[in-house]
Amino acid sequence: MASINGFHHLALKARDIEKSVAFYRDVLGLKEKRRWGEGDGRVAMLDAGGGNILEIFAGGTGPKPDGVLVHLAFRTSDTDGMLAKARAAGCEVTVEPKSVQIPSTPPLPARIAFCKGPDGELIEFFQGA
Repeated sequence: MASINGFHHLALKARDIEKSVAFYRDVLGLKEKRRWGEGDGRVAMLDAGGGNILEIFAGGTGPKPDGVLVHLAFRTSDTDGMLAKARAAGCEVTVEPKSVQIPSTPPLPARIAFCKGPDGELIEFFQGA
Protein backbone atom coordinates (compact mmCIF):
# COMPACT_ATOMS: atom_id res chain seq x y z
CA MET A 1 0.00 0.00 0.00
CA ALA A 2 1.31 3.48 -0.87
CA SER A 3 2.32 5.70 2.04
CA ILE A 4 4.45 8.73 2.88
CA ASN A 5 7.60 7.85 4.79
CA GLY A 6 9.19 11.29 5.20
CA PHE A 7 10.34 14.25 3.19
CA HIS A 8 12.80 13.74 0.35
CA HIS A 9 13.81 17.38 -0.01
CA LEU A 10 12.94 21.01 0.50
CA ALA A 11 13.72 23.38 -2.40
CA LEU A 12 14.81 27.03 -2.34
CA LYS A 13 15.29 29.41 -5.25
CA ALA A 14 18.39 31.56 -4.72
CA ARG A 15 19.49 34.80 -6.36
CA ASP A 16 23.13 33.68 -5.99
CA ILE A 17 23.29 29.88 -5.99
CA GLU A 18 27.03 29.76 -5.29
CA LYS A 19 26.69 32.01 -2.24
CA SER A 20 23.79 29.94 -0.92
CA VAL A 21 25.51 26.59 -1.54
CA ALA A 22 28.69 27.89 0.14
CA PHE A 23 26.70 29.01 3.21
CA TYR A 24 24.80 25.77 3.70
CA ARG A 25 27.88 23.64 2.91
CA ASP A 26 30.76 25.57 4.48
CA VAL A 27 29.02 27.32 7.39
CA LEU A 28 26.21 24.95 8.41
CA GLY A 29 28.03 21.76 7.37
CA LEU A 30 25.57 20.21 4.89
CA LYS A 31 27.23 17.82 2.43
CA GLU A 32 26.97 18.58 -1.27
CA LYS A 33 25.52 15.48 -2.96
CA ARG A 34 25.05 16.47 -6.61
CA ARG A 35 24.75 19.32 -9.09
CA TRP A 36 23.39 19.72 -12.59
CA GLY A 37 22.38 22.31 -15.17
CA GLU A 38 23.80 25.58 -16.46
CA GLY A 39 23.01 29.29 -16.03
CA ASP A 40 19.68 29.91 -14.31
CA GLY A 41 18.97 26.17 -14.66
CA ARG A 42 21.67 25.21 -12.14
CA VAL A 43 20.59 23.05 -9.22
CA ALA A 44 22.47 21.70 -6.19
CA MET A 45 21.37 19.11 -3.64
CA LEU A 46 22.85 19.17 -0.14
CA ASP A 47 22.43 16.45 2.49
CA ALA A 48 21.32 17.71 5.90
CA GLY A 49 21.59 14.21 7.41
CA GLY A 50 18.99 11.58 8.16
CA GLY A 51 17.85 11.46 4.54
CA ASN A 52 16.88 15.16 4.51
CA ILE A 53 17.91 17.08 1.40
CA LEU A 54 18.04 20.82 0.74
CA GLU A 55 17.76 21.53 -2.98
CA ILE A 56 18.88 24.97 -4.20
CA PHE A 57 17.85 26.33 -7.60
CA ALA A 58 19.49 29.26 -9.38
CA GLY A 59 17.39 32.05 -10.87
CA GLY A 60 15.74 33.56 -7.80
CA THR A 61 14.84 37.24 -7.97
CA GLY A 62 14.07 39.92 -5.41
CA PRO A 63 13.34 39.51 -1.72
CA LYS A 64 11.46 36.46 -0.50
CA PRO A 65 7.77 37.21 0.05
CA ASP A 66 5.96 35.94 3.12
CA GLY A 67 3.96 32.91 2.15
CA VAL A 68 3.34 29.27 2.79
CA LEU A 69 6.89 28.46 3.90
CA VAL A 70 7.49 30.20 7.23
CA HIS A 71 11.06 29.05 7.91
CA LEU A 72 13.59 26.21 7.59
CA ALA A 73 14.19 24.46 10.90
CA PHE A 74 17.42 22.50 11.30
CA ARG A 75 17.70 19.98 14.14
CA THR A 76 20.95 20.50 16.06
CA SER A 77 22.60 19.49 19.32
CA ASP A 78 24.04 23.01 19.76
CA THR A 79 21.72 25.92 18.92
CA ASP A 80 24.13 28.53 20.33
CA GLY A 81 27.07 27.14 18.37
CA MET A 82 25.16 26.98 15.08
CA LEU A 83 23.93 30.56 15.48
CA ALA A 84 27.50 31.66 16.24
CA LYS A 85 28.63 30.08 12.94
CA ALA A 86 25.84 31.82 11.03
CA ARG A 87 26.59 35.17 12.71
CA ALA A 88 30.31 34.84 11.89
CA ALA A 89 29.33 34.26 8.25
CA GLY A 90 27.47 37.61 8.27
CA CYS A 91 23.90 36.37 8.73
CA GLU A 92 21.38 38.71 10.32
CA VAL A 93 20.26 37.26 13.65
CA THR A 94 16.53 37.72 14.18
CA VAL A 95 16.11 35.78 17.47
CA GLU A 96 18.97 35.17 19.89
CA PRO A 97 19.24 31.68 21.42
CA LYS A 98 16.59 31.05 24.04
CA SER A 99 15.05 28.16 25.88
CA VAL A 100 11.31 27.75 25.34
CA GLN A 101 8.57 25.41 26.39
CA ILE A 102 6.27 24.81 23.42
CA PRO A 103 2.78 24.50 24.95
CA SER A 104 1.90 21.28 23.18
CA THR A 105 0.53 18.08 24.67
CA PRO A 106 2.88 16.87 25.99
CA PRO A 107 4.93 20.07 26.42
CA LEU A 108 8.07 20.31 24.27
CA PRO A 109 11.13 21.96 25.80
CA ALA A 110 13.54 23.31 23.19
CA ARG A 111 16.40 25.73 22.64
CA ILE A 112 15.87 27.82 19.52
CA ALA A 113 17.43 30.69 17.56
CA PHE A 114 16.69 32.32 14.19
CA CYS A 115 18.70 34.07 11.49
CA LYS A 116 18.31 35.03 7.86
CA GLY A 117 20.14 32.96 5.25
CA PRO A 118 22.05 34.37 2.29
CA ASP A 119 18.89 34.86 0.22
CA GLY A 120 16.73 36.24 3.03
CA GLU A 121 15.20 32.89 3.99
CA LEU A 122 14.41 32.53 7.69
CA ILE A 123 16.41 29.72 9.37
CA GLU A 124 15.70 28.21 12.78
CA PHE A 125 18.18 26.16 14.79
CA PHE A 126 16.16 23.75 16.95
CA GLN A 127 17.63 21.78 19.86
CA GLY A 128 15.12 19.43 21.46
CA ALA A 129 13.02 16.36 20.83
